[in-house]
Amino acid sequence: MSGLDAARAELALAVLYLNKAEARDKICRAIQYGSKFLSNGEPGTAQNVDKTTSLARKVFRLFKFINDLHGLISPSAPGTPLPLILLGKSKNALLSTFLFLDQFVWLGRTGIYKNKERTELLGRISLFCWMGSSICTTLVEVGELGRLSASMKKLEKELKNSEKYKNEQYQSKLQKSNERSLALIKAGIDIVVAVGLLQLAPKKVTPRVTGAFGFVSSLISCYQLLPAPPKAKTS
Repeated sequence: MSGLDAARAELALAVLYLNKAEARDKICRAIQYGSKFLSNGEPGTAQNVDKTTSLARKVFRLFKFINDLHGLISPSAPGTPLPLILLGKSKNALLSTFLFLDQFVWLGRTGIYKNKERTELLGRISLFCWMGSSICTTLVEVGELGRLSASMKKLEKELKNSEKYKNEQYQSKLQKSNERSLALIKAGIDIVVAVGLLQLAPKKVTPRVTGAFGFVSSLISCYQLLPAPPKAKTS
């Protein structure tokens, strides 16, 4: 029965994970960029999968700009330095603009909106907004990691080295540091993906490089969305 209970628990976590629209979007994103890596921009099945999956993902993002709009007008955490607040709000504004404009790109790609030139222009503007939000995210994570590092060093001085990993506060800060380090890596990768999609450096950031970086970024996003496993009951 213990094996059956474990299987049920794992399936429950999988159901919980796949019920998230964000998780399904990131899985589709991995398929999209994996296909881009395989096609390297050449016509064929892989490129068709890339294009159709990219269009399908836009449906998941309809009205998603409201999330970052809410973040933009919400108060920041107490004690956050003003530069980090401004960077965080800039990230929210840019990401919200990207998601808002992306809806019009979807309308154009599906043929509902007929102006093809304006659709392409809105697509480029939206990608620049996404790249800007990724740059802001990178700077925010660097700043927050610096703050966490300083607070962890201060806590280490108060605790003995042998006891710091037993301290719940230190463990919590260490976990946050790891999470922010991963978010920093993902934001840096996303900047490269944006450069590739905008073809700002076509000789260096080829469709294959864009696909590889986008695939890795998608896997990180999938990992970040994993639900926490249930804590084992102690008798």
